[in-house]
Order: sequence, then C-alpha cells, then structure tokens
Amino acid sequence: MVDFLGWPLVRQLTGADRLGRGAAAQSPRSRDLEPRTRSADRVVDSVCPFCAVGCGQKVFVKDGRVVQIEGNPASPISRGRLCPKGSASKQLVTSPTRVTTVRYRRPHGTEWEDLDLDTAVDMIADRVIATRRQFWRWEDEQGRRTRHTTGFASLGGATLDNEENYLMKKLYTALGAIQIENQARI
Repeated sequence: MVDFLGWPLVRQLTGADRLGRGAAAQSPRSRDLEPRTRSADRVVDSVCPFCAVGCGQKVFVKDGRVVQIEGNPASPISRGRLCPKGSASKQLVTSPTRVTTVRYRRPHGTEWEDLDLDTAVDMIADRVIATRRQFWRWEDEQGRRTRHTTGFASLGGATLDNEENYLMKKLYTALGAIQIENQARI
C-alpha cells in the first residue's frame, strides 16, 4: 500500500502551504539538511586562483580541511559572485585526483616519475644557469652593452594574478631575459 499522505501534492492541498513553496515541498531529508558552512571551524578570506581578476572568496575550513568555498560579499571586485570556474575551485584542493608531487618525464622517456621537491628545484636551477651561461650576450654586434640572454623567456598565464606577474617580471629581468610577457598584455 502506498502512503498517499506523504506525497507533496497531498501535503500542499491539505496543509497551510497551499502554493507548495515551503514545508509541503520538503522531504524529511531536505528538511534536515544543513549548510556545509555551518560546520566550519573558521573562515579564511582568499582570492580565486583561476584568473587575474582577483575575485574574493571565503574558504570554510573544518578540522584543517576545506569544506566549502563561496564568494566574498565584501570583495569590491566580485561582490560575492564567482564565475563557474571560481565556484568549482574547491576541487583544486579536495579532488582525489589532484597531483601533489613533482612529476618528471626524462628526455625520450615514456613514463612519469615522482621527484622530491629539492631534486626538482636543483634540476631547474642547474638548467637555468647553464642556459643563461650558454646564451648570454654582453654586447651586440656594434659593441653596445646589452647584458641579456635569449636562451629563455617567460609567458605568464591567466591563472596568475598581478602580484605573481610582477614577481615573475622581476625574476626574469634579473636573470637577463628580454622576452617577458603575460596573457593580460597579449
């Protein structure tokens, strides 16, 4: 026997919620739901990492784990709104498929391997120093002092904010690179 009294239409017609916008439309499960933000131990203000716009976010944390990320209404940029990518940014830190190690594929290799961070940073530093040394030019063909390298360049992306682009510009300029761009300028 089917319990017709539990149906939303019956609750709507027999109860006080005639328009079916409140209690008549709720199941026992949905009535007992609580927002994920209510269980948070603390709230941390942050900035969305997806583009250089800098939309404000509120990161809700419980027991050291992110439980929800929402737009920050106090942000003068986004006023509490997030684009679809920003709304899904919780997945950046909570996805079980998130890569949390340095992955490296050797030249002509077919498999990826994990490296510890110190080894990876040393490899990058060695290659930057060798490339800079190999392609360094003290002066051009007419004897004018140049002090630069054309051995490497920098192209920043949309996921970098202004501060990161500023630091990259300073780093690559200090290394002597002359091809330094970011997506916002292109």
